[in-house]
Amino acid sequence: MSLKAVPALLLLVANQFAHAELAQNLSVDIRSLSLGNAVTADPPGISAIHFNPAGLSHIQGLQTDVQGLMLNLDIKREFSAPPGFNVFGYSDDPVVCDVPKTQVNSNGLCPNFKTSSSKVNGVSLYVPILDKFVNWPAGLPVTIPFAAIAYRAPGSKITYADAFYAPLAVGFNQKDGDPGNFMGQQVALERITYLSPSASYQISDNLSVGASVGFNYAAVALKTDLRFPNELFGVLRLVDENICAPFKQNGSIVTDLLLFGLCNAKDTLGPFKKVATMEVAMQQTLSPSYNLGLLWEPSNDFAFGMVYQSGATEKLKGHYKVTIDPGAPELIAALNSSVTGQVLSALLGFPGAIPTTSEGIASMTQEYPAHFQAGIKYKVFPDLQVNFDIGWTDYAAWQGLPIVFDRPLAVLQFAKLLAPGVTADSLTVPLNYQSPWNYGIGIEYSMTDRLKLRAGYEPRTSAIPDNQRSTLVPVNGAQLFGLGLGYRFDKDTDIDLTAAFIRSKDSIPANTSNLSNSTAIDNLILNPYAGLDVKTNTKIAILGIAYRTRW
Repeated sequence: MSLKAVPALLLLVANQFAHAELAQNLSVDIRSLSLGNAVTADPPGISAIHFNPAGLSHIQGLQTDVQGLMLNLDIKREFSAPPGFNVFGYSDDPVVCDVPKTQVNSNGLCPNFKTSSSKVNGVSLYVPILDKFVNWPAGLPVTIPFAAIAYRAPGSKITYADAFYAPLAVGFNQKDGDPGNFMGQQVALERITYLSPSASYQISDNLSVGASVGFNYAAVALKTDLRFPNELFGVLRLVDENICAPFKQNGSIVTDLLLFGLCNAKDTLGPFKKVATMEVAMQQTLSPSYNLGLLWEPSNDFAFGMVYQSGATEKLKGHYKVTIDPGAPELIAALNSSVTGQVLSALLGFPGAIPTTSEGIASMTQEYPAHFQAGIKYKVFPDLQVNFDIGWTDYAAWQGLPIVFDRPLAVLQFAKLLAPGVTADSLTVPLNYQSPWNYGIGIEYSMTDRLKLRAGYEPRTSAIPDNQRSTLVPVNGAQLFGLGLGYRFDKDTDIDLTAAFIRSKDSIPANTSNLSNSTAIDNLILNPYAGLDVKTNTKIAILGIAYRTRW
């Protein structure tokens, strides 16, 4: 495994958590979305399995739910150069430099800058059976089906249920050459509950408890270009273009000894050059979790509910493939062409050679965060109901993330000189997330005995510290808006329709994030837009339908 593989793995896992926060509860239940997910005291049919298993006590006889959700992603980023932008004196970054490379000054200074834009081209899914990405047709929203079944025998106090749903399912792709490809050209993040055996028990006429066990599939997959706009790479460019220029055709043993053989490289590294392309996919077929719920309904006008959704230990394992551009192999070959270069390479733990293609296995263990939520429903008027929930998610469990490789890596022996938490075959990604409280509010108006109108709002406070924000998915605060209606065709059949919209904007000024644009010399591998101002804008549009029937 090469140095180029490490940052892609870090990028993949660090941004999985950003996706998890943004996409929480977006693909579980249609009615809940329309009420801002404020349904702990008003559980939505069999989807109570997720939101509050005690709510299953409302079910009588045999009931089935079938739901479909269409989701469209609109992710945009903007990159611009602030006054004085440079990396080790160079400013001709093709992401923001508005002139061709041939017109850049010989000293590497760009005379004119532009604001560069990046946009998601379409939705991507990772299919484990095929072990590859599948790009959804551009312009079409992705469709996510889910279904559930429940049964309560006549006269029984126990309700049994099971459901298939997707607590997290999001992915996207971008066109070749998009400036955002250094933070993921293809990305897919999935956590799918394929079995959830559940039961509720009605203790009394107004008190119920419930529990469910989730059998989950988890996967993360990424394809990304890599570059390292860092001061150290600026030094390598300076050596190649300025110091080595007179010796390119006139080298000698003396220059090889004094300059460590660097001048023998036919190509080299620079702060703005693409270094490699990385593909990685990791998965776990069984990641168990559980939910516990309580529902108290002292009257028809008021109810109180609470739910605890357990965390889960995910042990992901998978493969990676790195295709390396000529710069790095040429640099290592040049070092090893000189005696002094060989000594320096050995001291720094560099490999003897870098192949153009590298493959291997990596694994990581992470904690999917626990979640607690409590809420009330109250009928202000006989035909107007208000729901209000507060919730807490234990994102603080993500203080650091260990990644283990299938063999000792020479590059990690070098990296541990600069960064804590690194050994010869493992490293830890620092996250330092926080555990915020959030709230949601929903309103349901019974226009007739058959027709109900719904609206909801859920502001989401980011768990990510300002200095850890990423351009992959902006989550520095988000807002969910929901609208919906429910129509009862007969005493046994209900239809729910929902339109929801979530938005998130962020501005990351230059040198403010260790996962985006820091130019600090020790932030080598996680800052592809070092020194640049970054703005992000994410919009997610959702349309859904649910068909619920009793038999």
